[in-house]
Amino acid sequence: MGKRFQNSTVMYALGMFAMMIPSQAFSTFYVYFYTDVMGLSLVFATIARMVYTIWDAVNQPLAGYFSDRTRTKYGRRKPWLIGAVPLLMLSFIMVFSVPGGMSNTGMFAWFLVAIVLFEAIATIIWVNYGALLPELYQGDRIRAKASAVQNGFQIVAILVASILTMPLVESIGYSNMSVVFAALFAIFMLWFISSIKEDPEAIKEPKIKFVEGFSETLKNKEFWIFNISNSFAQTVNGLLSATIPFWGKYVLGISEGEITYLLAAVFVSVIPFVFVWYWIIKKLGGYRSWRLAIVVYAISVIPLWFSSDLITGIVAGICVGFGLAGFLVTPPVLTGTIIDQDTEKTGKRREGIYVAVGGFITRSSGLISVLAFWIVGMIFGYVSGEQPGPNPEATFRYLISAVPFILLVVAIIISLFLKDFTKISRIAASQDTSLNADK
Repeated sequence: MGKRFQNSTVMYALGMFAMMIPSQAFSTFYVYFYTDVMGLSLVFATIARMVYTIWDAVNQPLAGYFSDRTRTKYGRRKPWLIGAVPLLMLSFIMVFSVPGGMSNTGMFAWFLVAIVLFEAIATIIWVNYGALLPELYQGDRIRAKASAVQNGFQIVAILVASILTMPLVESIGYSNMSVVFAALFAIFMLWFISSIKEDPEAIKEPKIKFVEGFSETLKNKEFWIFNISNSFAQTVNGLLSATIPFWGKYVLGISEGEITYLLAAVFVSVIPFVFVWYWIIKKLGGYRSWRLAIVVYAISVIPLWFSSDLITGIVAGICVGFGLAGFLVTPPVLTGTIIDQDTEKTGKRREGIYVAVGGFITRSSGLISVLAFWIVGMIFGYVSGEQPGPNPEATFRYLISAVPFILLVVAIIISLFLKDFTKISRIAASQDTSLNADK
């Protein structure tokens, strides 16, 4: 890989593209696959998802701590990323390759083991990948650019996965679809890894002790308020992805193949919108843009309630795309500022721990999504695809719009307790630097 592309925002974004292909297929279709296609009861699915969500939250800080302590000639993050590639491929294939003739209990056990393994490996990749951004790119503007390019690639990957998943399933089945996506992931992830060169100074720092590594993070008030607010908005991302296939089937009355159009409406529209939000960040700064993004996101889920067919669903999806784009672009900018201020205070870079603890906070709120899915389903009688209950339309109308709106209102209220801690960082806004070729 030539120096021209080494650590460029485009090559960094390629890592997001690689990871989002299997992640999007997983988050959008794994619940639908097990409950509506395979017939696993919603009770079993809910139990498995609760275990998965708790494990998802707990293992984040550990992944960040061990990543920050790693010292090799290749860097702190790259060895973890390389080792995780084949393991993620195998675990992703396992999720969608259920052996035939399984009982409901057996399928539950397979479901639980598969998603826990997939999540554990995915955590290693996400934590190490996320820790690279504040290390490679210094300053709000270059971070906003990296975030915008990254999210542009993310949406392209989501679009690729959304468009290809159901046609592949219809032609070659869920299991073979997972093999194709696993191969695409490996190709692009290894390409990304080959283009990254970590900061050699960070490798020279003494290893951080466990208590020392987390103590300053746990005392950082701005960090906690910011991430708790984000956690409710992040829950909406997962809830929307998991609910869209059900919403299309039971509310809009469309076929499985037409669900692709709904996913495309949301994620195609996000691509230009992320650059609109990049412009907004340049005008308003990271803090005000982040607050605005959550408000816009809350407003954007309202049209989903009133959709009744494919056309109105597509229009509502585009509205959601604008709100989602803002929430995708703005948080990394503030996270980078928090890490910079911590480095100035302690003299040590702890990107992995900060990214991981932030992930712990946001992932913990995933329990809300799981419980909401179960409670709303129980209220309206949805059990599985074989027993959808008397009113599946109401089930998924509430889950696609009312519940996300409530969660985002909570995020807005919490954000009001966070003062603008970025004012000091703006002094250096005109002196942005990076370890890459982007200027």
